[in-house]
Amino acid sequence: MARYEGPARGVETKSSGTDMVSEADREAETAIAEMLRSERPGDGLIGEEGADESSDSGRRWVVDPLDGTTNYLYRFPAWAVSVAVEDENGGLAGVVYDPVADELFSAARGEGARLNGRPIEVSGADRLDTSLIGTGFGYEPAVRAHQAEIVSRVLPRVRDIRRAGAAALDLCFVAAGRLDGYYERGIHRWDYAAGALIVREAGGEVVELEGGRFGLAAASPAIARELADLVREP
Repeated sequence: MARYEGPARGVETKSSGTDMVSEADREAETAIAEMLRSERPGDGLIGEEGADESSDSGRRWVVDPLDGTTNYLYRFPAWAVSVAVEDENGGLAGVVYDPVADELFSAARGEGARLNGRPIEVSGADRLDTSLIGTGFGYEPAVRAHQAEIVSRVLPRVRDIRRAGAAALDLCFVAAGRLDGYYERGIHRWDYAAGALIVREAGGEVVELEGGRFGLAAASPAIARELADLVREP
């Protein structure tokens, strides 16, 4: 938050000229990794900014230290820290924290999902044509052009589309009923590990998208499969 209030520092690009990473991303991952090594020395760890450690315990932590870096650098208030832990059965626990709004989304397997300690659940939407849907876009121009084609297919079939720019928050917004559904391709494990668990524990359904780059559709159960079918690659 101290860096968010000041000028951006140490900004570099990754996959393309529009895919940015900053000192805040790297230092946040270092802080989280050091904490986990101290508290859970036998656990594995992967992080967006390069952390990659094997597990002796059968558990692995999946960390996105700053999801929504472009928003962060532009002072657009839609970014978060996402941390999940997985075992051989998948997601075990996860948290997504939005420091600007001071909102902590959390879930543990079989124990439901919460926002700042209060139980949350998906919207229960049962019609795609009246549903508010979130999505996200990649950084490569050719990828964006293809995603625009998908959006042109989706937009006439739903209430409206939102694009906040942070996959972890989009998933949490589905879990809290702020969105009825969400889809995106080209996301990585650290983008969705915590958020997908939070959606499931809030009563939602998460569907892997077939074909093309890896992606997910997450929504209230009555519309999840229909949404996944709508955004399937041709």
